[in-house]
Parts: sequence; structure tokens; C-alpha cells
Amino acid sequence: MARYTGPSCKQCRRESVKLFLKGDRCFTPKCAIERRSGTPPGAAGGGRGPRGRQRISEYAAQLREKQKVRRMYGVLERQFRRHFALAVRTPGMTGENLLRILETRLDNVVFRTGMATSRKQARQLVNHGHIRVNGRKLGIASANLKIGDIVSVRPQSTNLDVIRNSLERSESMGTPAWLSIDAGTRTAKIVALPERDQLETTIDEQLIVEFYSR
Repeated sequence: MARYTGPSCKQCRRESVKLFLKGDRCFTPKCAIERRSGTPPGAAGGGRGPRGRQRISEYAAQLREKQKVRRMYGVLERQFRRHFALAVRTPGMTGENLLRILETRLDNVVFRTGMATSRKQARQLVNHGHIRVNGRKLGIASANLKIGDIVSVRPQSTNLDVIRNSLERSESMGTPAWLSIDAGTRTAKIVALPERDQLETTIDEQLIVEFYSR
């Protein structure tokens, strides 16, 4: 399966915003956005020079928003297009549908529950068989979950340092209202689909809809 193998921090710098791709490092002064003041990758701030101060076109704004969201959730272009096509077929507002589809992916749910410090780490846990859905192994990180689904850690994996440390850190950060967490059993249940005000506030989903509607 194809996947991005380049430097994660370079993606954040390209979008000039924290995408939280490296877990705890994103909350420290070592974060590339903090150290380089959001400067895009490349010589002298992306080599843009005076052009960097020009207004970007409507198409460029739409493209950058799409790329930002795609990189934030760790989804490649072909899969992102499939998610968008499903959002179009789903009743409701296409942009909000797209964000709900991305949020209810198994890897993102594992990340939101605090079992992993990043979505990339969450995908590794899923791919390596450490996660259960409704008591059964599900090794497909892109699988979309529904209301009532229960996500848990495989009993043999509960003492893994990466999971234990992530859960301890998440206790002080809170969890989304659409998830119900049982810290004792290390399980999470989807009790509702996320509303727009519970989704990422830095995303302008309408730009993505406009990009694919060109």
C-alpha cells in the first residue's frame, strides 16, 4: 500500500500550520513550526521572495486547504477522492459529511481516544493487530466506524509502553463528546456522529468542495 515516507515536519511547514503529525513533539519547542516561524520548506522560506506577499489565487487557496486536510488525516489523493465521492452521495452538507467520514476512520478514532499520540502511530497500532473493534480484530485503518461500535486494545497489548503512555497523556487533554471512554477497560464507544462544532475548527471544508466541483 502506498504511503508518504518523507519528513512529517516538512508537511506542516508547507501548510504553515501544525498538523500534529509527530505526537508529543508537536507540543514542544522542537516543533518545526515553532523553530522556523512557519516558514515554508526550501531556500529562504520556500524561495518565494517578494512573491510570497502576493495574494494567492482562488484555486491555490482551495488546493492548499485540500492538501492541508489530506495531510492532517494522512490520506493519499486517491483515497481522499473516494471519501469525497462518498460525502457527495450522503444526505446533508458535503463538506461536513467529508469531515465526519475522516473523523470516523478507525485510525483517527484510535488517535482521538488517546491510545496513540498521532494518527500515524494509530495506523501502526491498527496494522499490527493491537486494536479490536466490537471485540474482533480489524486491521484496516481506513475502515469507517458507526454509532455503537466499540474500540478497544487487544488484551495482550494493554501493557505496551506506547499505549500506556499515550493513555496517561490523554487523561489531561480530554476526549471528543461523540466518544465515550472507559479508562478502566481501555475501551471507547462511538455514541454519536460528530457535529460540525465538534470537528476541526481550522478547516474550511467549503474550499475543498469548491476544489472538487471545478
